[in-house]
Parts: sequence; C-alpha cells; structure tokens
Amino acid sequence: MTVDSVTPETGTGTELREPPVAGGRFPLLGHGWKMARDPLAFMSRLRDEGDLVRLKLGPKTVYAVTTPALTGALGLSPDYIISGPLWESLEGLLGKEGVATANGPLHRRQRRTIQPAFRLDAIPAYGPIMEEEAHALVARWSSGEVVDCTSEAFRIAVRVAARCLLRGQFMDERAERLCRALATVFRGMYRRMVIPLGPLYRLPLPANRAFNRALADLHLLVDEIVAERRASGQKPNDLLTALLEAKDDNGEPIGEQEIHDQVVAILTPGSETIASTIMSLLQVLAEHPEQGDRVREEVESVTGGRPVGFADVRSLTYTNNVLVEAMRLRPAVWILTRRAITDTELGGYRIPAGADIIYSPYAIQRDPKSYERNLEFDPDRWLPERAKALPKYAMRPFSVGNRKCPSDHFSMAMLGLITAALATAYRFEHVPDSDGSVRVGITLRPNRLLLKAVPR
Repeated sequence: MTVDSVTPETGTGTELREPPVAGGRFPLLGHGWKMARDPLAFMSRLRDEGDLVRLKLGPKTVYAVTTPALTGALGLSPDYIISGPLWESLEGLLGKEGVATANGPLHRRQRRTIQPAFRLDAIPAYGPIMEEEAHALVARWSSGEVVDCTSEAFRIAVRVAARCLLRGQFMDERAERLCRALATVFRGMYRRMVIPLGPLYRLPLPANRAFNRALADLHLLVDEIVAERRASGQKPNDLLTALLEAKDDNGEPIGEQEIHDQVVAILTPGSETIASTIMSLLQVLAEHPEQGDRVREEVESVTGGRPVGFADVRSLTYTNNVLVEAMRLRPAVWILTRRAITDTELGGYRIPAGADIIYSPYAIQRDPKSYERNLEFDPDRWLPERAKALPKYAMRPFSVGNRKCPSDHFSMAMLGLITAALATAYRFEHVPDSDGSVRVGITLRPNRLLLKAVPR
C-alpha cells in the first residue's frame, strides 16, 4: 500500500516540501532539552507548527508527525520500518532478534510463530487463568490496607503473561524483580533516546551502574525461565513450547538468542504496558468514583451478582468504554518511532532515506482538533454514534499495519476483566503519600500511586 493511498491530501505531480523546523531549540542539545524536561507538553504543542516538523535531538535530525492521518500513513506504508531513537534505545533490552525489533522476513516468520497464541479463538483458553488472577487480586486487597498500585499492577501483569503464555510457575518475588528492574531500565532507555550522548553512558556513574545491574537482572530472569522449561522436559501447548520447537527458513531450530529475545519481548514490554494501563485505570477510578459505580451496575446487571467471569467481558460495553477512555488520556505507550528505508514522502513532505520519524499517541489522542472537550474523561465518547465522528487514526492504541500489536485481544480481555472485578468490589481513595503525577519514561505511568481500597 502506498502513502498516497491513505493520505488523499498528498498530491502527485507537485513539488515536495521540506518540513518546517520546530521552534525553541537549544545549542548542542537541540529540542532534546525540552523533550527531557516536559516531553508530553512539547509533543502536544507540535501540531500548531505543522502536520510534520523537523526536530533536533542532540546531533540527530528527526521528523515528528502530528496528525492522525499521517500516523496511519506511516504505519501502513512499506517505506518505513521499526527503527529510530526509541528502538535503538530498547535494543539493550529487547535485542535485535525479537518480534518487537526485527524487520523484513525475520519479523514475518516470528509473527507466524507467535500469532497462534493470540488468535481470537485462542483467547478463551486463557480465561480461567485471567479469572483466577483477577479474583486473587480482589481478595488480596480485602484487608483495607493501602495498596501500592505499582507493585500490584506488575504482579498481576507478569503472572497472567507467565501462566498463560509461558506456563511459568511465577512467584511474587519474580514479579517484584521485574517491577524494580523495569523501572530503572525504562527510565535509562528514555534518557538515552532523547539525549543520545553515546559513550558517556558507558562511564561508571551511579545511574549507569544501576541501569546495567537492572538490565542484567532482566536477562537473567529470562534465562531462568527458558532453562527451567528445558530441564522439565515438558511441552505444554503454549508460546514457549512454540518458540523452542520453531524452525528458521532453512528448517533448522531457531537460535538461542532469538528464543531469548522473544521471551524478553513477551515478558518485559508487555508487562510494562499492561501494568501501566492498570495503574491508570485505578487512578481514573479513584478520581471518578461515579464511573466505578456505573461499571459496578453494569457488571451486576450482566452477572446477577455472581463473580464476574471471562465470558462476561464481551457484554460489558460501558466497562470497555471506561477502559478505552483511560487508554486515550493516559496511554502507556506515548511515543513511537520509525525509519525511512528509501527516499519517500509523507503528507506532501520530502522524507530522505534513513530519516527517523517520531510521533506521540499521547498528543494524537488528546488533540483538540480531533476530540471535543479533549481533556475531559468521557467514556460515552466511545458510543458508536459518537465514535464514528472521530478521525480514522485518532485512537490506535495497538498501532496499525504489519506492526500492530499481536496481543491486542489478549490485553483487552485481561484489562476488561480486571477493571470489572476491581470496580465491582471496591471504591478507591487517594491517601496523603500518593503521587499520581505522570512518570515519563519509555512508557507513562503514575509516579507512586497509593490507594485505599474501600469495600462496597
């Protein structure tokens, strides 16, 4: 599919333009200083400067896309691949041979390997595990104690992924390790993305040592998972078995590094984004208790008072709208990057081969040109008669095209069930030490969200 086919505003036979340079850059650091200080505000203001603008991040020039139509064109065009500042910063975690970072034939083969685990008809098999973990979470909060939402969100995200996709017997200690390590790793990766100082990050400074320790622990955790499965001799019908038995294009078993990178991709970015979304949902329920009341009413009308189950999620329309609206205003993934593999164009602008392109789902999903009352939390904006008025690519939390997240249905089912179970059992209140301000890294989540779960 060509760019022209999804961007009607792009003319043919007309001279391509150079994108304008965004204002407010600093010597040496360029726009990286503003990106580091207040990236959400900076990215949200860029649309006022054009549909596509040039930024300087240190010595690098990157192109920032600011409109829904051009993000769709970017995702659907074969002229752009997964690469750029975001993915380069993630390579230390994800490697170069996992489905998240691979391109071309390798990526297509990897998608074929993992896709069966995420097909719509495969998701119901995970239902009992999702139910068990969601209700265990509800029971664990029944004491009325203050809940550390960061550790709890990571615990359930890791446990569901491990039990459903890797059949791992994960204890809470591993979830805690993942939580601590990811917080350090993603913070360091974001710093490396917006201020690419190269060799300076190899100096033995405290922040660099902490980053390296956390990264090493993440990779050790993955090695433990793979080693345990091999030692067990078991071959359950799960994603890890599929990886251990997968063949490359020559019919040979795929390499150990590829297996490692694939498991990393399952456990780490997935757990980080799911956990961040759970934290945002809890924050929304605390700030808008009336929405929690409506969720509870809908759940009880569907279940008749029994515990909510996986099979009920499809019927919980309003609950799903609460989830989608929380993801709109507080997306876990707030920035994405691509790289042009050929001289091309986007929206009538010239894009040279090798150019890096970035865009912010956070800015796109809060754009007042797309959304009425854009900063208001309004789940009813996702009613069919209202949602159809939105621009086509104004809300794509799982991306589009061949890089669309393969676990979208899995994630939405899990998040819908957790939302329903928690809102039915509790109202949530902030406590004095809670800090719900946004922590910006590779993902977005509250800094230190502490809530009191008040039984209904």
